[in-house]
Amino acid sequence: MSTHTSKTAFLTGASSGIGQALAPELAARGYDLVLAARRIDSLEQVKQDIAARFPQRRVEVRALDVTRYADVQSTIAAAAEENGGLDLIIANAGIGSTSAIGHGNFDADRAVIETNVLGAMATIEAAVALFRRQNRGQIVVISSVAAFRGLPGAGSYSASKAAIAVFADAARAELHGTPIRVTTLFPGYIDTPINQDMKSRPFLIGVDKGARIIADLIERGVQTSTVPVYPWNMVGKLLRVLPTGVLVKSAKGAMPGGN
Repeated sequence: MSTHTSKTAFLTGASSGIGQALAPELAARGYDLVLAARRIDSLEQVKQDIAARFPQRRVEVRALDVTRYADVQSTIAAAAEENGGLDLIIANAGIGSTSAIGHGNFDADRAVIETNVLGAMATIEAAVALFRRQNRGQIVVISSVAAFRGLPGAGSYSASKAAIAVFADAARAELHGTPIRVTTLFPGYIDTPINQDMKSRPFLIGVDKGARIIADLIERGVQTSTVPVYPWNMVGKLLRVLPTGVLVKSAKGAMPGGN
């Protein structure tokens, strides 16, 4: 085991989207990195890019499918062993689906739940177990503003992001009074592949700006926040109370936020 001398972050879903942008942002802020995703070739490219910009940072890559739930536990445990502990674990891996309910797309919906809920739960489970042993650490859960309301055409995605946010709430309550923090973030439209085919992306921000905001919120240790804070903190409250007819007219199958 190496001696723990610097901050180390473990990040799932690091090969694309928010994760790919967040990795170098964390490196710039002094974190060594353990990057995990299914696509090891994409991870190697992310590693090379970070090494070129931040040669002082240590970057490891791990092939990980978060729906192989036992692998999540063993991968996080091994990363902690090899790095003398972990300081930050970010449950970011996720997939989207824009299928309407009742149109024979249940396999796609099931995949969303298996990745975005069960895979993230497995990550949080492993993180809490490790951080309880360490008596320190921060868990970050990437939800979405889609968690605030079941959006037409994105039922499974909205449900998955609501479910994992509530699971994070439970973890935060269980860890209350300990040195372990749980941060839940609800991104709005951030310019990533998960939403780039959509006709309308209100309040869109670039992925690098999104990563900077996320890193700022992580470092502040907030419990919950939208990304960016404004206008989504207000829009999120509005989403919860919009009449269904108004929601249908405004949503148009939108699937904001996350991953």
